[in-house]
Amino acid sequence: MAPLRRRHHYYHRFRYLIPLISAVSGALLILFAVLFLFLAPTPFDDAHQRQNDPVDDATGDAVAFRVPSRGRRSSSDRDLWTSRNANLYYGCSDASKKFPKVEEVTHPNRYLAIATSGGLNQQRTGITDAVVAARILNASLVVPKLDQKSFWKDASEFSEIFDVDYFISSLSKDVKIIKQLPRKGSKTWTPYNMCVPRKCSEKCYQTRLLPVLMKKHAVQLTKFDYRLANRLSTDLQKLRCRVNYHALKFTEPIRKMGLKLVHRMRMKSKHYITLHLRFEPDMLAFSGCYYGGGDKERKELGAIRKRWKTLHISNPDKPRRHGRCPLTPEEVGLMLRALGYGSDVHIYVASGEVYGGEETLAPLKALFPNFYSKETIATKEELEPFNSFSSRMAALDFIVCDESDVFVTNNNGNMAKILAGRRRYFGHKPTIRPNGKKLYRLFLSKENTTWEAFASSVRTYQRGFMGEPHEGRPGRGGFHENPSTCICANSQAKVKSYLDPRKFGKGSNVTRKDEVHVNLQDSEDDPEWPDSDEDEDLSVPLENDQLNRTTEDYDTVNSEEPEFEELISD
Repeated sequence: MAPLRRRHHYYHRFRYLIPLISAVSGALLILFAVLFLFLAPTPFDDAHQRQNDPVDDATGDAVAFRVPSRGRRSSSDRDLWTSRNANLYYGCSDASKKFPKVEEVTHPNRYLAIATSGGLNQQRTGITDAVVAARILNASLVVPKLDQKSFWKDASEFSEIFDVDYFISSLSKDVKIIKQLPRKGSKTWTPYNMCVPRKCSEKCYQTRLLPVLMKKHAVQLTKFDYRLANRLSTDLQKLRCRVNYHALKFTEPIRKMGLKLVHRMRMKSKHYITLHLRFEPDMLAFSGCYYGGGDKERKELGAIRKRWKTLHISNPDKPRRHGRCPLTPEEVGLMLRALGYGSDVHIYVASGEVYGGEETLAPLKALFPNFYSKETIATKEELEPFNSFSSRMAALDFIVCDESDVFVTNNNGNMAKILAGRRRYFGHKPTIRPNGKKLYRLFLSKENTTWEAFASSVRTYQRGFMGEPHEGRPGRGGFHENPSTCICANSQAKVKSYLDPRKFGKGSNVTRKDEVHVNLQDSEDDPEWPDSDEDEDLSVPLENDQLNRTTEDYDTVNSEEPEFEELISD
């Protein structure tokens, strides 16, 4: 009986322990589930791992191209948010003592008017060059007319985009600017319309346009885009900078709304990146690039491409090989991750309609979930005054991009060039241009390599494309993109340049007072965009019959196809 009593006693004690054991087991199961959720790979990483994991032929092991969520960088790499040696350079655009005062050179009864062409930023280059052209001709400049009939269809006047009074007053020592032509007796003075060639030099203006201006007294230059040479005298280049970087100020409503968007990005994060994506259907059709979308892509973009009768694409892969095509949103994201920007980075995207919509954007958003645009950080009511005007909407994006810590340009359009030059002038803030030629080949073979090898190659290929002070070769590229004449070096930079010329490039010793002459960029990696300034002789005077041509005659001679440029004239 004793063994039975003991067995019964143990049974009752064990019965009371069962709930306690169950509770502990349940708690352990919950703990394991939580740990699994936190420690398991992200869906984005896992998706990459599952997609055709390549195999190393030598070992038979899988090569894992697994994109990390964090930006992995060594302590020796450049800072993500600043340019190396940026503090050694500064923008300098003051006129020299040899630059005559405006009162001494401006002739009475000599008026120059211009009609700009293209989108906001192409018009900005035209306005800047118009001021310089007026100075070359010693003429008074009439406030420029903005293009209201182009692809962009914006009816805004100059005074609705830019602060016209500030524009006039800030340049009062350089060029006399008036709001409209004076009256001729009781009638309004009608200017004589004509057009000058592209990249017209100082001598070109003096020989081709000045005789007409002296005879007609008031001349309007139509379709005024890129009508001034890239290379001018130092004082005229500095005048370009004074116009572009100081005199052209947006109106108060645009500035106020633009800075409100900047503030909202800053409230979200200390640093942010802006991306000018430029992946619209029209842009892709015009570029003739192919992105692997099969017959659907060929049919859709081919239909848009028919708009340009002279645009023939024989080999759609060629533009990508030559670095002329925008990267896909996913490729931009992979490049940024390889450069060290993690998934916690905030990105503001300046873009129109993206080809493929949300499906195309999904991989970029998976890499960078903190993804914004003016439409997502502003209310419809706030954007309503700007919505019907493409230039005013573009101006908002311009301000947010200009104020960003890092600007990424995905094409070689006017906005990219203007902002690249402006960011150089105001402290060399990082401006990333994808090295399209090299990255294209790298993206093709990415599944056959590890992430570490891929990221290392991206960092190598992007040297010279990050907006560092030493990257731009003076005189190379458009002046608005590389305003080398207006970038000066402080005394510390001169000492460093002298002690270590390899770091600053050949010929970096300052040959003129405070001027920078530095270069490290391999020109072979530059995309093969059309040269911004050809060495053509434009100084030969026109014959009498050419001198008296109208605008239509000149447009026929130039045989330009307007929409070709309007599309890329952002």
